[in-house]
Amino acid sequence: MVRLAAEFDGVGPDAMEVSAGRLARACCCSDNQNMAETEVRDAIALAMDPQGVYRVGGSRVTLDTVILAFNRGASAEEIVQDFPALQLADVYQVIGYYLKHSAEFTEYFEKRERDEKELLDAHRNEWSPKGLRERLLARREGR
Repeated sequence: MVRLAAEFDGVGPDAMEVSAGRLARACCCSDNQNMAETEVRDAIALAMDPQGVYRVGGSRVTLDTVILAFNRGASAEEIVQDFPALQLADVYQVIGYYLKHSAEFTEYFEKRERDEKELLDAHRNEWSPKGLRERLLARREGR
């Protein structure tokens, strides 16, 4: 259980008990002291690289990768297990930011999807698994 002191609806200092996602309001202070309101801000662990791709937590892992894994049902802990370069707190923060601001990322994700399709189409024959064994053997013999 977490107890937070806060001014609630201008009524005065109250305590909010946070337990299992439920808020219960209970008066905590017998005197009428006003508690100072503190605003906490933290930088989101997202940075755009020179190619216009968002990277998470100073790593090479893209925002697309984290959000795709999350949307497929992976928890933040599972994402960090799959990508050890990430910090758990950064993944939670980025997922939370995405959930609050998903509309802002719509255009970004659409562009990334178009870029991926163009890249795959441009190199389809080069990256095709058809004939891969033969190409590797030919490369080996060419040494």
